[in-house]
Parts: sequence; C-alpha cells; structure tokens
Amino acid sequence: MGKPVVPEEKCSIVWLLVPWAQDILDAIDRGEINLDDYDLSAWRLMHIGAQPVPKSLIKRWRSKFPTHQYDTNYGLSESIGPGCVHLGVENIDKVGAIGIPGYGWEARVIDEKGNDVKQGDVGELAVKGPGVMTCYYKDPKATAEVLHGDWLWTGDMAMQDEDGFIYLVDRKKDVIITGGENLYPVQIEDFLRAYPDIKDVAVIGIPHPRLGEIAAAIIELKPGSQTTEEEIQKFCQGLPRYKRPRKIIFAEVPRNPTGKIEKPKLREIYGATRLVAEQVLS
Repeated sequence: MGKPVVPEEKCSIVWLLVPWAQDILDAIDRGEINLDDYDLSAWRLMHIGAQPVPKSLIKRWRSKFPTHQYDTNYGLSESIGPGCVHLGVENIDKVGAIGIPGYGWEARVIDEKGNDVKQGDVGELAVKGPGVMTCYYKDPKATAEVLHGDWLWTGDMAMQDEDGFIYLVDRKKDVIITGGENLYPVQIEDFLRAYPDIKDVAVIGIPHPRLGEIAAAIIELKPGSQTTEEEIQKFCQGLPRYKRPRKIIFAEVPRNPTGKIEKPKLREIYGATRLVAEQVLS
C-alpha cells in the first residue's frame, strides 16, 4: 500500500463528487478511516461540482473537517465547462446554492417563452457569456433548441433567492408531473439523504393510471441497515403530502463515471412496469 497522497504532497484542495464525499464520510463513521492517522493540516478547501449538492452532506462534512472551506462551480459542456456560475468560499451561508454569475457572465431564470420568472419561482436557467458554444456540430435543429440569441438555455431548472443566488432544482427532463403538480426529484432526494441509514437515493417518475406519474424513491441503504419501508414513509411525513414518494424501492442506485445518477437506466428498469405503480395508493 502506497503512502497517503494528501499528507505526502501537502494537498490543500480536494475536488469531489457527491458520492465520493459520501463514501469518505461513511468510511469514517464505520471506523475504516481514522483521521488521527493522517496529517491533513494543509487541506483547507473541499470543492464539489457536476450535480446539486445536498446541504446535509456539507453540514456532515464540516462536522468531520471543521476548518475546511467549501466552494462549488456550475457549468456545462456547452459553456466550456464550470465557471459560468460560482459560489465562492465567502458565501458558506449559502450552502446549497450554485452561486451567482461568474466574471463576464449573466444568468436568468426563465419560463418556457423565455420570460423571467418571479424571484423565488422555479424556471429554466439560461446563461450568457464568453464561453457559450457556437453550435452543435452539423445539428442545427438541436442548436436551435438551446441557443436563443446570445442565451444558452441549459435544461436545468433553478430558482433565485432575494440576494441573487441561484439554486439548482432539477433537470427539466427529470421533472415529475403528478396529478398536475410538478415534483422536482432533487428536492425529495436531498430530504431523504438526511436519513442516517440511507447511502444513496434516486427519485424517478413511474406511470400511474390516474395521476399520470407518481414519485418512486430507489433507496440504497448503508451496509447492515435493517430500515423498513414503513420507517422511510414515517420519515417522509416531514415533506409536504404531494412531495412524498408513493413507492419505495430498496435497490442499488447506479451512477456513471462522473458520479451522476443514471436515471434513464432506472426508468428503463422501473418505469415500464405499470403494475408497480398501480399497486400504490392513488
């Protein structure tokens, strides 16, 4: 076994994805990692990107690493990667936000017609700046769907608070419409991740004969956990009634190499089985 890299190289910044941070914290809780065995005095900043970051995760991280600052960036391939929206270490009180527009960038939260939504309402995040792509190569139709003048419509649903900080809500394509109500799976996932025995969770829509779709939570429990569906449903009483998952499925949550949940795969596994949805309360 080689020498630990952080103490040896005096690394000062760690770049993580949500599941990696979760794995480190779980290993500490299980006693597999003893922080007293490592000199982490140079380690000053924990940085996460590529997906919405649960507040509960950062709170838990800072309980283990109280001297660490926290930062995050938002971006996408069509905007030359991260940086068009940036939180900044000075804004730790805004944990959960992706931040404000970066240098040279502008951002708006818009409705389907491209009009700004009211502050606090959910809409699609649009960005404008020096890194926006020119086009999708030889695909004018796809280009026209996301480029509107100088603005790039990102496909990410977001909201903006009174201070101008932007919070990701979900991917537009992942929104669940149940009985006319819009459900944003990330909000439900963030709530469930606060349950101590949950290792990972993904919320998807599955067909329902009356409501169109219902929210199903695929929950991966921590090793050795005996948590029951009834216990999860009791915990979910802390959510508004319409946001509570109608179906709980205990299974592994698949993620791709960048740490993002593979929701298309989950929809393929569970979404096509109407019988599953028809067995829950309507």
